Amino acid sequence: MKIPHLIAAELRRLVSTPLSAVALLALLAVPILYGGLYLWANQDPYSQLGRIPAAVVVEDEGAEIRGSERNLGDEIAQELLRSGTFDWTEGSADEVSAGLRSGRYDFAVVIPSGFSASIASINSTDPQQATIELQTNDANSYLGTTIGTEAVQRVETLIVRKVVDEVALALLDGLAEIRSKLSDAAGGASRLTEGLSSAASGGERLQSGAQELVNGIGELQAGAERLASGSRQVAGGVDQIDAVAREVGSVAAEAAALVPQARTDLAHNLTALGLTQAEVAQVLTLLNPVGERIEQLDDRAQATVARINELDAGADEVASGAQTLSDGLGSASSGASELLSGVGELRSGIGELQSGANELSTGLSDGVSQIPDDDTAVREAQSRMLSDPLRIDTSAIAPAQNYGAGLAPFFAALAAWIGIYALFLIVRPVSRRAISAMYKPIRISVAGWLTPALLGAVQMAGLFGVLALALDFRFAEPWATFGLLVLASASYTWIILALNVWLGAVGQFLGLVLMVLQLVTAGGTFPWQTLPTPLAALHGVLPMGHVVDALRQVMYGGDPARVRGDIAVLLAWALGAALIATAGTARMRLLTLRELQPSILQ
Repeated sequence: MKIPHLIAAELRRLVSTPLSAVALLALLAVPILYGGLYLWANQDPYSQLGRIPAAVVVEDEGAEIRGSERNLGDEIAQELLRSGTFDWTEGSADEVSAGLRSGRYDFAVVIPSGFSASIASINSTDPQQATIELQTNDANSYLGTTIGTEAVQRVETLIVRKVVDEVALALLDGLAEIRSKLSDAAGGASRLTEGLSSAASGGERLQSGAQELVNGIGELQAGAERLASGSRQVAGGVDQIDAVAREVGSVAAEAAALVPQARTDLAHNLTALGLTQAEVAQVLTLLNPVGERIEQLDDRAQATVARINELDAGADEVASGAQTLSDGLGSASSGASELLSGVGELRSGIGELQSGANELSTGLSDGVSQIPDDDTAVREAQSRMLSDPLRIDTSAIAPAQNYGAGLAPFFAALAAWIGIYALFLIVRPVSRRAISAMYKPIRISVAGWLTPALLGAVQMAGLFGVLALALDFRFAEPWATFGLLVLASASYTWIILALNVWLGAVGQFLGLVLMVLQLVTAGGTFPWQTLPTPLAALHGVLPMGHVVDALRQVMYGGDPARVRGDIAVLLAWALGAALIATAGTARMRLLTLRELQPSILQ
């Protein structure tokens, strides 16, 4: 019997009865239904997040922010309600809590009472971190909880953007005000420079006047010294005159005092000489003018002495005052010298102040020029940019169309294994009649492989049609994708055939175990690097992981070199399984105890 005859015989057996034909059609549809329905259900779930029920509770009481009353909790809630990211509903705390328990909501976001106040505290000396609360119920959906966590992260991003926007705008407004103040300060520094320039000119004149003052006081001091010397000489002469005047006054006083006694003595002497009283009186009458003259002289002498005494006292005072003046002018000369020195230091200080004022004016002008002179609209645009400074432009080397297309390589590879595994439930691995009729194990093995392989190709054609037409997945290399599916199905056929030839029903069960093992090691959902070390090691050995990788390359437009490497591994598995299956077929000509006493599983 030739291979086509063996294949035809097996196919006739499979459709020999209507029930057998229905069973064959059902098994052919297994990978199509499995892969198609699963990928249809998960074609693009992220575009349907708007259907997930979520709630937001606003308990925020608001606060004063930048001079106006704001309720950031309400603002954020309104943005969430408008966003459409989820099916948001705003409600009270009690309503939302009951909704979470009943399954009406998958998760809820609670904005507490002090939320706005915490945000506003950023400008205080005691800033407080704002909080929001995520309420979940894993009894509703664990993935709903996971999605809720991502939603809160989005809310956090929204809050951060709003806070940064407020702070950045306040900062930019502050910079604008600082620029205005610096501009005023620069103008004041310029006027200060002009004033210091005038002060420097006045200081120069002051120093010249101080020098003239020193010179004039020096001349005055010299004159005062000459005056003091002359006044001392005058005081000495007046003292001598005063002494003479005192003697003259004393003599005049004595003479005036002697006149009465002299009259008495003269009268006595004249009487003694025998003059009569009349004669004596006559003589004394002649002396009256002399006495009067002496009294007048005494009066004048005493008056003169008194004036000379006053002159002497005045001369002493003049001499003392002249000396005091001379001493005072000496002190004044010393003070004028100190004044001159101080004026020099003042001029030097004014020069330093002028230099510093010039630097200050220049620095303030430079500072003003470095601070942007933006209007309110520009500052608001800048604050919005600061609150959301980054835009992510994704540049994928080999992009998948959507979430379903991203899962398609894994589930298509898995569907191919499930399809072949299901076919071997009704397909005989090898024909015992052919083994009995002829001893050609290679031909029999190839015929036993080709029948399910051809049926597997039909399965893969149907699966590819569902992916391309029903689900509208786009393929970078459609024919290569279909070819890989057929190759994977054919390779799986050799592996399951070898297990069935050698182990029968046990081999069929091991095919299921091998499928489960590859299900967790293929890296179809999470990266295979996240697997435990023993399973990660199996990823590079078992065939399904390489089928998944090769399908990704041809579906998304990846690296052809990786496809060739994956095909090499797949062909190695197919060749090894073919040799093992052929060896098992050759062995089946000899009846063993297992054939004589088949397992209850067969």
